[in-house]
Amino acid sequence: MTNKEFLTIIQKEASKTDFDRYLKQLILKKVSIEENLATFEVANKYIASWIKSKYTNLIQQCFEMFDGSKPEIDIKIIGEKKTKKDIQNIQIQNQTPESTILNPSYTFDSFVVGPSNQMAYNASLAVSTKPGIQYNPLFIYGGTGLGKTHILQAIGNHALENDKTVIYVTIEQFMNDFTFSIKNKNMEHFRAKYRNCDVLLIDDIQFLSGKEQTQEEFFHTFNELHNAKKQIVMTSDRLPSQIAGLVDRLKSRFEWGLTTDIQIPRLETKIAIIEKKSELNGINLSREIITFIATTLDSSIREIEGVLIRINASASLLNQEINLAMVQNLLKDQIKENKENIKLPDIINTVANELNIKPSDIKSKKRTTSVANARRVVIYLARELTHNSMPDIAKFLEMKDHSSISHNIKKTNELMKKDENFNLTIKNLKNKLINKE
Repeated sequence: MTNKEFLTIIQKEASKTDFDRYLKQLILKKVSIEENLATFEVANKYIASWIKSKYTNLIQQCFEMFDGSKPEIDIKIIGEKKTKKDIQNIQIQNQTPESTILNPSYTFDSFVVGPSNQMAYNASLAVSTKPGIQYNPLFIYGGTGLGKTHILQAIGNHALENDKTVIYVTIEQFMNDFTFSIKNKNMEHFRAKYRNCDVLLIDDIQFLSGKEQTQEEFFHTFNELHNAKKQIVMTSDRLPSQIAGLVDRLKSRFEWGLTTDIQIPRLETKIAIIEKKSELNGINLSREIITFIATTLDSSIREIEGVLIRINASASLLNQEINLAMVQNLLKDQIKENKENIKLPDIINTVANELNIKPSDIKSKKRTTSVANARRVVIYLARELTHNSMPDIAKFLEMKDHSSISHNIKKTNELMKKDENFNLTIKNLKNKLINKE
């Protein structure tokens, strides 16, 4: 097979995005019939690792489609030399059950635990230590960017350390493998991969919705693994019962074990997450910057990671000092965009809910301590987060004039300097308003 012939085949079988970004960079250098080995080259280790983890089976299947052969696959870096011993090691590795390559940074030690994810963490640690014994299956659900993939791969990495065979895939990858295997009449290989592992980790199981043929295959795969006391862990953005287009027998099986959620982290947990991820990435951030990020961004851990990458890149590539002004500048467009949608009634409702008082009390003549404090907070946030003038705010709150608004803003600034808890309350309210859905 020539390199052109190989690329023509795999382009038809892989997704357009994956082909354009990664697979088209594969260069077929050598096919050794004697060693049953096909050697490819790519530009760097990242691409090599990514292709090995996701597409080794598909590459083998491309050879099988072309001439019936099924060589072991070696992907090396351009200019890298392989010894005979290296080749033998590759062949030995490929003769044993192959675990998925996981992100090594996704471990239990690097996962920040708080009230929002404590149960999911404890359950995940339990199944990774004794897979198949309890909580089988384990079903973890929650919103986007809250750490489901991290904890799923942490289970896998822990199991790998205990010499378990681990398969981690998104449900999309499972479906692609299934479709390819049917098309090429190679279901034996597909079933060997998914039914002979010790731990099966499936991300985003909700996308199984409406895929009747794949659901049928996954049903039998689930049964085989469960009966063999092999561990199954799945993540989703919703409860099994809420996944539309999922057959009842799968819904019931998903609920056989333990179902637990990961919730939006509280402010204290977000601060701890930023501290941990900054430490892991070698970024030195002051407490002031960490608090600013935690109270400015929404609760997506993925977004927090993205901001930390931007901070690190700006510091290293542009030789900038990491200070509050630099971070504020990086986030200014995002903050401005979110602020455009904030209205005065939104502020009253959010503050009233947070401080446990009636929204109507804030616009009333009441002068109790709790109401006066809430009114003061509303005034401060209205001036900070909207384009309303002080007379506009006074009119909306049915106050006499803008001098009262000015006095309350001054008083709030004084309290923020003196009282750290009050300061965090204000910043947390700003975060909720800026990032409201």
